Formats: sequence, structure tokens, C-alpha cells
Amino acid sequence: MSMTPAEAAGNHVTAKAEKVKKTKPVRETFKQYILGPVIAFVLFIALWQAVPALLGMPHYILPKPTDVISAAVSDGALLWEAVQITVFESVIGFLLSAVIGIAVSILLASSKIIERSIYPYAIILQTLPVVAVAPIVVIWFGAGFNAIVVVSFLIGFFPVISNTLMGLNSVDREKDDLFSLYNASKWQKMWKLRLPSAMPFIMAGLKISCTLSIVGAIVGEYVAGVGGGEGGLGYAITVSAIQVNTAFIFACAIAGALLGITFYLLISLLSNKILGSWHESAMKK
Repeated sequence: MSMTPAEAAGNHVTAKAEKVKKTKPVRETFKQYILGPVIAFVLFIALWQAVPALLGMPHYILPKPTDVISAAVSDGALLWEAVQITVFESVIGFLLSAVIGIAVSILLASSKIIERSIYPYAIILQTLPVVAVAPIVVIWFGAGFNAIVVVSFLIGFFPVISNTLMGLNSVDREKDDLFSLYNASKWQKMWKLRLPSAMPFIMAGLKISCTLSIVGAIVGEYVAGVGGGEGGLGYAITVSAIQVNTAFIFACAIAGALLGITFYLLISLLSNKILGSWHESAMKK
């Protein structure tokens, strides 16, 4: 059955309206979330490029973005090798922070007596300056990979234990009473109620810890880093500072920042996969 001209025109208008309706959210998303940061980034780079040239500042005081890019390209092999080493150290330190932090949190949450006895020492460990602790770590574990991973672990450990413990102690009272009504044991409550309820808190702690693990690895490399092709970003920055190669220092710092952003986005993606189907913080609106 053929359509009349009026029906064909109506269908064309409807299809066009649907197309405009689908395009509009994309434009709104671009304006609200992408356009502003892009403009701010372009203005920042332009200002950074202009200021050293206008003030006549030498490149070893404040290198221009073009100098940083040139240094990163010319020493690309060295930078890439340093990034790989720092990534490996950071991942190991982060995994240790996550596993040990969650395990210790479960232990503390299982007994108020244990929590009151041990948790204050975790706080004390967090308040100790890393620069003061790092030489002791080097003495105990030796210079190199082991000491760097330990420093990375120490910096990333507290956010995991703090957030996880808060989540385990924030279970809904009505759900807890329901489990008690069905004679659930303490560990049944832990695995089937408290731990799932704490997942948003755990993921928040992991997001903080993953970025701090990179900071810890770089700080550890300052103190315990080794050369001979085995040094990470921290060691590369130290050597560049001695050589007054400021542009390469900026390149290493930017590489570290990009690593932190990448780690954070990966953990955020994992968080959305785990929480996306049931928790409000990750559900698509």
C-alpha cells in the first residue's frame, strides 16, 4: 500500500525531529564537559609559550612547551624506559596497598577491640614524613626495586584502609537486623552484607591510592633509585636536575601526571563496571 504525499511528508518530519533529538544531547555534552576544558588548556599553553618569550627568561629557568616537547622527543627512548619502570613499580605498590589494605580493614572491622588497638598505628604510619621514612626503607630493603615498591605501598596504603573500614562500619541497620533475624554468623554478615555494602567506599579508596602509588614510586626513586638503565621517572628527574635540563624535568613531570590520570581512569572504569548496575554513584542518569 503506497503512502500519500501527506503521510510521506509527515514521516520525513518525524525522522528529522528524531535526528535533531539525538544530536542535541551530544552537543550539550560537548558544551558542558569538553568545550570548557579544551579552551582552558589552549589558553594555558598559549600563555605558557608567550610568558618566557616576552620576559626573556632562559630555557633552563622556565622552558616553553615547544622546548618540553623537543626534549621529550630527543630523549624519547630514555623517557619511555623510565615511564615503563615507574609504571611497573607503581602497579606492584598499588596492588599491595589494595590487597593488604582491604584485608587489614576486614580484620579491624571484625572486632572493635582489634580496631581500637591497631587503627591508631595506621594513622601514625600515615603521618610520618615519607622523606624521613624512605632512608630507613632503603637500609632495610636495599636500594632499588624493593625499597621503591615499599615506599609506594606505604603512601597508597592508608586511603584504602581508611575508606574500606568506613564502608564496613556503615552498613544499613535494618539490613543488619534482618541478617541477625536469620541467625547469620559474624563472618556471613561480613562476606554477604558488610563487604558488598562497602564496595563504593572501597572503590573510592582505590581511586585515591592508585594516584598516590605513582607519587610514592617517584619519591622512592629519588631516594632509592638506581641508574644504569634501571631508573624510573624519579631517577631521571634527579639526573636532569644535576644537568640543569629543565625541559626534560618538565617532560618527566608531565609523564607522571599522565600516568596518574590513566591509573585513575582505569580504576574509575572498574568502579563503574562493579557499581553501575546497583549503586547511585555509578548509575547512568
